[in-house]
Amino acid sequence: MAVSHPGAHYDVAVIGLGAMGSAALFHLARRSVRAIGIEQFAIGHTRGSSHGETRAIRLGYFEHPSYVPLVRAAYEGWYELERLTGERVLTKTGVLEIGKPGSAIVAGSLSASREHGLEHELLDRAGIARRFPQFTLPDGYEAVWQPDGGFLRPELANMLHQEQARRAGAQIVENCRVRGIEPADGGIRIVTDSGTIHAGSVIVAAGAWMGELVPELKPKLTLARQVACWFEPRRAQSTELGALPVFIIDSEEDIAYGFPDIGSGFKCASHHDSGIWDSADDARQDAGPADEKRMRDFLEAYLPDAAGSLKTMSTCIYTKTPDEDFVVDLHPSDSRIIVASPCSGHGFKFASVLGEVLADLAIEGATRRDISRFRIDRRSLLPA
Repeated sequence: MAVSHPGAHYDVAVIGLGAMGSAALFHLARRSVRAIGIEQFAIGHTRGSSHGETRAIRLGYFEHPSYVPLVRAAYEGWYELERLTGERVLTKTGVLEIGKPGSAIVAGSLSASREHGLEHELLDRAGIARRFPQFTLPDGYEAVWQPDGGFLRPELANMLHQEQARRAGAQIVENCRVRGIEPADGGIRIVTDSGTIHAGSVIVAAGAWMGELVPELKPKLTLARQVACWFEPRRAQSTELGALPVFIIDSEEDIAYGFPDIGSGFKCASHHDSGIWDSADDARQDAGPADEKRMRDFLEAYLPDAAGSLKTMSTCIYTKTPDEDFVVDLHPSDSRIIVASPCSGHGFKFASVLGEVLADLAIEGATRRDISRFRIDRRSLLPA
């Protein structure tokens, strides 16, 4: 699709309209900023990291307690989007995080919950069985129960952010690939297959294509192949909404997670990759028998009621940094370029608040939110 006004000047351009880009465009437009969003594929495509029916959201953040204030703000952002649109984006089911005592997930969630005074319970194996008898767990396993956890609807959330951005005056261009970002007098020149766009600043929210547009990061990013499976459960009552929470199990074999059946079947996936791509352009919807077997074996061991016939599978990408933290920062060489979050497989839940942060950075060059953990010049990424 050609750029409708080639050569036009915008206050801010957003490259990539997945989770972070769509939310950023929404926050820019509602502040009356002249903004354009550029998507290289059709809106709603399945080649990136924002598809797959559901994404988990949880407050007790096992990755690190410092994420908790941001995820609290993200909840408020999702509720605001729901108020604006009348749509339900966030569903609370509770989140059950299962593993051995001291495992990374159990210990990390407990630490974050205690540090921030979050509502939670520590359940032993008998307590899990009383509340959720569909799980079959080894002796000694325990779980952290977070009643405020649940899931988001990613495709719906992105669509709503885009629709609200358009209503507030933003332009969206799809099927338009960006080939380069160049400093120019008074701003940034964005070279696309369909023309040149000029903007005062640019938010690069290109996901797995981040390394193509911010080449300094490319050697540090890993593009991990991830496959989600949907099964027809053997006992529908065990996996239906209201009976099964969102869960993650940290076992000796794998770290896997699942969602209640909301109409398409029981969804589950491994948090570990099943291959690495050299380029995001190599990614395909290529899930096959080995992917099914991996998840079926896991379900037979831990949630056999769910391990019925396969309904479908879907492949997506984790764009991972070495420390698996995000990157949300001004580019060290040009503060008019804002780098927006290779999310390392756990970022979607933050889109509502990181969209606000990215708009702050593009307009003011700073934000009131604490994003110090996400600096681009941290030791694991770029030299200070």
